[in-house]
Amino acid sequence: MVLVGIELMINAAILNFVAFGRYDKTLYGGQSFALFAIVLAAAAVAVALAIVLNVYKHYKSIDPNDINELKD
Repeated sequence: MVLVGIELMINAAILNFVAFGRYDKTLYGGQSFALFAIVLAAAAVAVALAIVLNVYKHYKSIDPNDINELKD
């Protein structure tokens, strides 16, 4: 659950950078916000991979149909 929370916080940070970059009036401000968003997207991919690897380690499958314990 910690990794899912981290994933949500990274996605929120990306949305904030996009929103602030839209209204920034400096010349290179939008490019720096885009660069930060790309870095955060790479971090989100790393966290998603960690989630998938932990699910596989625990359930020995990544098929959502095989994982019945998460439905409770």
